Amino acid sequence: MTDDVSINPITGRPQPPRMSKRGLLRKFVHFARDRVIAARSWHLRKVLKMDIHPSCRFSLKAHFDTTHPKGIHIGEGTYVAFHAVILSHDMSRLLHVDTRVGRNCFIGAHAIILPGVTIGDECIIGSGSVVTKDVPSHSICVGNPARIIKSGIRTRECGILLDVYDAVKAVEDAEDAAGES
Repeated sequence: MTDDVSINPITGRPQPPRMSKRGLLRKFVHFARDRVIAARSWHLRKVLKMDIHPSCRFSLKAHFDTTHPKGIHIGEGTYVAFHAVILSHDMSRLLHVDTRVGRNCFIGAHAIILPGVTIGDECIIGSGSVVTKDVPSHSICVGNPARIIKSGIRTRECGILLDVYDAVKAVEDAEDAAGES
């Protein structure tokens, strides 16, 4: 097995491979995006006083209710995808209530969580779902209005199914073992 290490012609020492301009730009864009997300997370938690766990991840295009920000509660390890909406007020009924999302959940793109709904731990809410009622822990919920299609699931951080994670890990381990032989 040979390493692709180039030798500096002046010093005669190995030098790290050079990164292309596109690679540098990509690194900068990811760095800048991470800083913007961190700033938005800080703003939601510290300025608007939303109860969002620091390990919660969300898209920059996710929408959190700023009319009643103290009514938003999101647990650790949860991921909120782009254009998902989490509401904690309803102006037509003059309602200001708490909306809760548990630990290790995944809220799909364009999903809408209505005010007063509680989503249990380790749940997956499908893309485009409109959640009108409470969702028990360890469930997959999809549709408009959202219905439970599967119960008893287990997820890890960001709502990744443990079954899928274990299967992918097993395949990667098998490929690594085959590559070493």
